Formats: sequence, C-alpha cells, structure tokens
Amino acid sequence: MVDWSGNCGNLSAAVGPFAIRQGLVDAPRDGIATIRIWQANIQKRIIAHVPMKDGEVVEEGDFVLDGVAFPAAEIVVEFLQPGGSGGSILPTGNVVDELDIPGFSGLPATLLNAGNPTIFVDAQRVGLTGTETQDQVNGNAELLQSLETIRAHCTVAMGLAATAEEATRLRPHTPKLCLVAPPQTYGAAGGKTVEAGEIDVIARILSMGKLHHAITGTGAVAVAVAAALEGTLVNCIVGDIGERQVNMGHTAGTVAVGAQTTQVDGNWIVDKAVMSRSARRLMEGWVLVPSKY
Repeated sequence: MVDWSGNCGNLSAAVGPFAIRQGLVDAPRDGIATIRIWQANIQKRIIAHVPMKDGEVVEEGDFVLDGVAFPAAEIVVEFLQPGGSGGSILPTGNVVDELDIPGFSGLPATLLNAGNPTIFVDAQRVGLTGTETQDQVNGNAELLQSLETIRAHCTVAMGLAATAEEATRLRPHTPKLCLVAPPQTYGAAGGKTVEAGEIDVIARILSMGKLHHAITGTGAVAVAVAAALEGTLVNCIVGDIGERQVNMGHTAGTVAVGAQTTQVDGNWIVDKAVMSRSARRLMEGWVLVPSKY
C-alpha cells in the first residue's frame, strides 16, 4: 500500500540536488542554488538552498547532523506555510485536548497540523521518561500497540479517519505520534551523551509503528511549530524562547529547527519553518522493467 497523505522532511533536502543533476532546473555555477519545490502529496511549497561549486552540487562538507553517518554540505530547507488546509494548525481549535482512549482516560494531547499531522503526548503519561532507546521501545510489542491505539484514536479526533481501525489500516504514515519530555541528560545512539543544558525539549517520534532512529524532518518542524504556540504540551516544556531555534533532543542526538508564526483573527498561522539537512548520492543504476508495463 502507498500512503500519499504526508511528506518526508529529510528526503525533501534531496529533491533539489537531484533536480539539478538531472537538468530539470537551472542552477548557478558557484554559490547557492535556490530550488523551489511543489510537494504534491500535501500541496505545499518548499525551498531548498543547495551549495554549488564548478557547476556541480557540493556534497562534502563539515555540517554534522546527528543520526547521519558522515559530515556533509549543509542544505537549508524552508517549509512555507506548512500548516493544514487554509493554513490552519490546530484541527480541533484547541492547544490541548483531553481524550478518552482505551487504557488512557482523559489523556492530554496536542493535535497539530504542520509539516505532517502530528500528535504530541507527554511521555510520562504513557509510562516513559522520554529517554528510552530505540531498542527499548521497538522491542516492547505491548507498548507499541498502546501507542498505536493512542495514534489511531487521535487520528479520528483530528478528522482524518472515521474510526480508529480505519486510521491503523489506511493511514499508517500520518499522523505521527511524538512523545515529549522535559530536558534530561541521556545516552543517545552511538554512545553520544546529550546534556540537559543543550536542549529545550526531548522529542521521540514514531513512524510507521516504530520509534524513529533519530527524528523525522517533518516531525522536527512540528515540534518547532508547537513550541511557538502558547499552551501546547511542547510550549509548556519549552517556555518562551523568543525567535531562536528550538533545540530538541532525539534518539540519535540533537537538532535545531526554527518556526515563524503569526496570529490572525485569533487563529495561529505558520509562515515558515526552517531547518538544515544534508543529502548525497548513495548509488546510481537502472531498473529494467518488462516492455508490457
């Protein structure tokens, strides 16, 4: 099954370099190529700023992204008006909803539509600290089932499915479920230690029923947007940080993402979210398809 309901924020960074190499767009010989992208799945605009040298996309550099094996050239990605239809961010109109879900009566959740539809829940409310490793979460089948129950019922509350069963069957990709917690010192993947003072919030995001090895790009966008909205579960942890980027701790380390929001007639609008990513060619080849197809 192909789920067309969302976008991949990390892969968004690879679109610009690919388009340049394939000759689909013009790019300067040196400097920064500004590539405007239309994300057809979610009907949104993305701008990628791709470094160029001698007519080629620059892949190598010193930009380090936790969860990525090698340093690389930095690609700045802007997600323009990443909110939902009509620019709306909060599908229920509330910064926090209390939902009665099997096994979790009166569960507070922030339901957000930015980047991808995302559900925020306090990690402690599901018996976690927020610092668990990928193996600790993904090796616990009972926990994963409980988290999917939460995700499915919240999907219904967001108006994205008629029933929880339909949400699990037809929308496995979105919304994402993100568990949040206050800053703590913890051990990230690869032996890295993340200090509490480095981060504003801990975010653990699940994708396709499993804890992500780091954090999805669109999930990081959603965290940054939620942090900017007064009263959300994320904002209650982060507090007022002004216009600076949100430093979030994830499974593999840390990442910083910024969001610009405005309030119009009492409704929150996301102008854009900005983050840095990297992208490089992994392999090239041909897929041979029978002629009748």
